[in-house]
Amino acid sequence: MLHIQQVKKNFGSFTAVDSLNLELEQGGIFGLLGANGAGKTTTFRMILGLLTPSAGSITWKGQALSYETSDKIGYLPEERGLYPKLTVKEQLMYLGKLRGMKTADILQSTDRWLQRFQAEAYLNIKVESLSKGNQQKIQFIAAVLHDPELLILDEPFSGLDPVNVELLKGAVKELNKSGTTILFSSHRMEHVEELCQNICIMHKGKSAVSGHLKEIKRSFGRKNVVVMADFNVSYLAEMDGVVHHHLLEEGIRLQVNQEETAQDIFRSIQNKGTVTKFELEEPSLHDIFIEKVGAVNE
Repeated sequence: MLHIQQVKKNFGSFTAVDSLNLELEQGGIFGLLGANGAGKTTTFRMILGLLTPSAGSITWKGQALSYETSDKIGYLPEERGLYPKLTVKEQLMYLGKLRGMKTADILQSTDRWLQRFQAEAYLNIKVESLSKGNQQKIQFIAAVLHDPELLILDEPFSGLDPVNVELLKGAVKELNKSGTTILFSSHRMEHVEELCQNICIMHKGKSAVSGHLKEIKRSFGRKNVVVMADFNVSYLAEMDGVVHHHLLEEGIRLQVNQEETAQDIFRSIQNKGTVTKFELEEPSLHDIFIEKVGAVNE
C-alpha cells in the first residue's frame, strides 16, 4: 500500500536517490538495506514528507503523503531525537499531543508500552539520566504511541544489548501482527532475515536487488556447504565450482556456484575419515549483500 514510483532526489549536482521503485504490501515487514550513502535515510525522509522528491511520486493507500497524513506514520530515526531535560512523561505527552492525541489516550498508551518494556520506573525520570538502551526504548514508544498504520524504523537495534534487542524485536512482531506495516533498515543481516518478507538492497541511490526474500535467495544460485571432519578438509577450497571459502575450527564453509559442486565435494570426502557434518545451506542475506554491493559494509 506504499508506492514509491520513479523517485529521484538531487542535492545540487549529487543524486542521492535515483529512479527508485518500491511497493510495500499492507501489513508486511520490508527491509531497506545498503551501505553508507546508499540513499536509505533520504528515502525515509521523503516518505515522511521532510524532503520533497526531485521527481517521481510517493503514495500511501493511493493518497499523496502530506502533513495531513503524518499522523498515520511513526518514525524512529537513527539519530536520537529526544529532549534530554524533559522527563519521559513530559516527552511522550508533548509528542503525543503533536500527533493530535488526547491526554487520556497518551497516558494509557504510555503506561501500556512502559509495562511492555519493563520501564514503568522511568516515567518521571529525565531522559538525559537514562542509559542509551532505555533512551532507545523511549524513542521507540514515541514512534508508536499513536498507533501508526506505517512504522519506519531506521537502525532500531543500534546500541542495544541482546536482551533489549529481543524485547524490541518482540514489539515489532507484535505491532506487525496487529496490522502495522513496517519499513526498516538494519546493519544486522540476521535481524532482517528473521523479520522481513521483502527487501530492497540499495546501492548508490539505485535498487540493486528488490523482491521477496525467499525468491531472491532462490535466484541467487550460490549455496553454502559446511563440512566438519576429523581430517584436514582445507583442500576443498581448491575444487572447481568453489567461489569462496572460510576455514572453521574443525572444518570449512564453502560457497559453491551450483548444487552439482556440492555433490562433487561429498564424493571427495568419502573414505577419508569421520565426517561429523555435511550440510548444504541456502545463501545468507550477508552473501547476497556482499555480491550486490561489494565488500564495503556499513
